[in-house]
Amino acid sequence: MVGFATVRWMRLAAVAAAVLASGLSLPSSEAAEGVWKHGTALMGEVKRPAGFSHFDYVNPNAPKGGRVRFGAMGTFDSLNPINSLKGTSAAGISLIYDQLLATALDEPSTMYGHIAEAMSYPADYSSVTFRLNPAAKWHDGTPITPEDVIWSLEAAKQSNPGQAFYYKNVNSAEKTGEREVTFTFDEKGNRELPHIVGQLTILPKHWWTGTGADGKPRDIMGTSLEPPLGGGAYRVKTFEAGRYITYERVKDYWAADLNVNVGKNYFDELHYEYYRDETVLVEAFKGDRFDWRTENSAKNWATAYDFPARKDGRVILESFPERGSGVMVGFVFNMRDPKFQDPRVRLAFNYAFNFEDMNRTVFFGQYVRPNSYFFGLDLASSGLPQGRELELLQAAKEKGPIPEEVFTKTYANPVVNQPTDERTHLREALRLLREAGWETRDGKLVNTKTGQPFQTEFMINSPTFERVAVPFRAMLGRLGIDVTVRNVDPSQYINRIRSRDFQIIYTGWGQSQSPGNEQRDYFGSEAADRESSRNHGGIKNPAIDFLIDQVIFAKDRAELEHATRALDRVLLWNHYVVPGWTLNATRAARWDRFSRPDMLPRYAEPAFPTVWWWDEAKVAKTGAPR
Repeated sequence: MVGFATVRWMRLAAVAAAVLASGLSLPSSEAAEGVWKHGTALMGEVKRPAGFSHFDYVNPNAPKGGRVRFGAMGTFDSLNPINSLKGTSAAGISLIYDQLLATALDEPSTMYGHIAEAMSYPADYSSVTFRLNPAAKWHDGTPITPEDVIWSLEAAKQSNPGQAFYYKNVNSAEKTGEREVTFTFDEKGNRELPHIVGQLTILPKHWWTGTGADGKPRDIMGTSLEPPLGGGAYRVKTFEAGRYITYERVKDYWAADLNVNVGKNYFDELHYEYYRDETVLVEAFKGDRFDWRTENSAKNWATAYDFPARKDGRVILESFPERGSGVMVGFVFNMRDPKFQDPRVRLAFNYAFNFEDMNRTVFFGQYVRPNSYFFGLDLASSGLPQGRELELLQAAKEKGPIPEEVFTKTYANPVVNQPTDERTHLREALRLLREAGWETRDGKLVNTKTGQPFQTEFMINSPTFERVAVPFRAMLGRLGIDVTVRNVDPSQYINRIRSRDFQIIYTGWGQSQSPGNEQRDYFGSEAADRESSRNHGGIKNPAIDFLIDQVIFAKDRAELEHATRALDRVLLWNHYVVPGWTLNATRAARWDRFSRPDMLPRYAEPAFPTVWWWDEAKVAKTGAPR
């Protein structure tokens, strides 16, 4: 769901982005001379030497077995792992595949070899070469080849607009050795391009370009309910479209004993059951229909789990800290609509949002309000710009418009500490709206020139979010703004966002400790008119484009921090969103049938089920699953 669930999936995405950054060595011509690396870190050196046995945060001696059940919202009609243009893929389908490199969940911006046993690139980041592990194979026993890698890139770009943008700087991919693939890029100095390729999901070319069980050629561009051939730790066991899917552990998985996999993938089965209603989903968990639930609703966390299994300890509620990832989340305006193009209008909406009252009455005091696009990270801006950060902002001002407040004021959201503050904020909102060409007539806000009333729509995809949207609508109504709250089904919601058919949505962006190329997709001008990009609001500002490039091409950590904070300031003072709420933790409820290592990975807690295992002793006390 977008809204309460938004923060969690964005933070997970941010963690993935954080650990998928690298610094490799030399191009293919020199790789032949033996200059290879087993692992790579964006900043500094990798923590682990070549030949390390396993990650510190796993238990290599944990027992294998058991079954984990998850609840999923919505439906699915496809087992295609990468096509974003048609259909909805099944939950967990990525479990059946691997990537070239594997992430270290306790090291920021660090990766180690997986399908690729070694990698190299030159100092100017103009190319990257991967040497494939000779043991790598698909579940049918066929070796994973450079041809698979090359075809996977082409397929990703063809069937997924987001992936096409993500890999747009890859000029070519070619086989440069029996087990080598070299990617060349269209620009130099972009430190992220090698690791962006390293996170490519590898698909079996021979299977996808072959003939299906129905006798027809398979099509990576279409939907399919034929269980695909994989090469990862799990395979599809059984499913019923839209209702459930079960994955089984591959007993002869080629990489089971690889150091990056030791202590992981212990469960024999992972099962996903689908539900169409969130209330039913919660009740299903309480009825022991599934084992683990990440709770994104403050109300549910405070009130929904007062039932016997919780009281007698069979169900555990635990909050896990979020480290290494940041977020901006809030009400996003579609600035393709003329009435939202004036920043004073957008700021007026912020003045009308009483977060403090909502946090107290709706969120049980559990949330804080982000005041940065990198909230939760040391990359967030604060105070006034100085030194190198100020120099970057002055240079950006030569490229495009920057609000003067960037240089003269510290950004802060309006705060309601007492009832009179609310009235003061509404008066300020009206002043801003009048300056922007709106006035009140007969209790309605209308355009001064055309007389057209100010009407807008909050589009949501869950009745739960009405608890937030309706009070905000009431506050805006006091300004004379006519707001409709429209709840649509998840599929329609996704399609309308893709096609930019909305006015206001609640969403945001996850951020890592090493921001880079994804900022172009979030806030770059090129992404504004590209369907399915994450530039939801339609931001087009050459000054922001300039600062994004400073982030991407930063040569060291200090320069990255300066550029990111400068970008943060310009985004904030343009008032592209009304900041919402967030929590620097993951709240999870679970039936007590599992154990975990004493030390969970710092940047990916709780890492369930990745490093957890089935505990027969706990099952004996809690009871077998129903």
